[in-house]
Amino acid sequence: MTALDRIERVGELTSKYFVLWVLVASGAALYEPSAFTPIADYITPLLGVIMLGMGLTLTPDDFKRIVERPRDVLIGAAAQWLVMPTLAYALVVVLGLPWEVGIGLVLVGAAPGGTASNVMTYLGRGDVALSVTITTVTTITAPLVMPAWIVALAGEQISVTFAQLSETIIWVVLVPVVAGLALRLLLDRYAPTAAKVGLSVFPAISVVAIVGIVAAVVGLNVENILTAGALVVAAVVLHNGLGLGAGYGVGKLTGMAEDRARACAFEVGLQNSGLAVALATAFFDPIAALIPALFSVWHNVSGPALATLFTRLDDEPIAEYESAVGAD
Repeated sequence: MTALDRIERVGELTSKYFVLWVLVASGAALYEPSAFTPIADYITPLLGVIMLGMGLTLTPDDFKRIVERPRDVLIGAAAQWLVMPTLAYALVVVLGLPWEVGIGLVLVGAAPGGTASNVMTYLGRGDVALSVTITTVTTITAPLVMPAWIVALAGEQISVTFAQLSETIIWVVLVPVVAGLALRLLLDRYAPTAAKVGLSVFPAISVVAIVGIVAAVVGLNVENILTAGALVVAAVVLHNGLGLGAGYGVGKLTGMAEDRARACAFEVGLQNSGLAVALATAFFDPIAALIPALFSVWHNVSGPALATLFTRLDDEPIAEYESAVGAD
């Protein structure tokens, strides 16, 4: 086995047990939060590293396909804009959540797609270019879409600027992704072996970075998490699960290829809950931040779980074939 084979093997094993690492780190952060809260200062750089790794997976042909089929971008963005806010409001009503708590779910629903959706699309072998494009579109339009939904559903007006959101998407998503794409082009041209090593290593690096981020979020919100009631937890799990399912269903019903339907699932189901936490704290009662905080943790469990399921579905026919050959 060559060194490159060993690197690829480590990357595969790290990604395969992604959910396990997230759960272990979350449990450790609940037990000893002070050991993980310092990571919070590095969340933005860690996201940048993850995005750089995703940029390495992209080629100009990926973006050409997006331009050639803009309907998928519009479908994914429209599903994000419509499905999650309406689901949030319906769950608040059906579950009878107190409005000071339920507003947090509405904020999550009205939020744009989060960077987690790009990461999970990457790990779940979805169309990363489509995912990044939909995230960009929904984030840029968030200054209009978010206040409109809050006014319509909650009768409250919030204040969030285009500059704040656009700066976040530029520095956390666009700049690292473009840098990764440029690096990939250079490596493919001048050092193809290094490019292959990078593609093998970065999935493992992404897993480590995400696990660190989740542990930091848990460590910062231990009290909120431990005091959460069953209805609050149910609201978070249902909102996220229904969003993932609806996104995948919309993708399939509109004729998207499998990798694009996966991207649509993650884009709809995984929200920028960090933004929702910030808005809840700034404009509403502090308890409104409870659901966004829990969502931050939960979607980093459900997202890896779905990504793992997708990759196993891809590998299953190969495993069955190898088993059949071995049996012969």
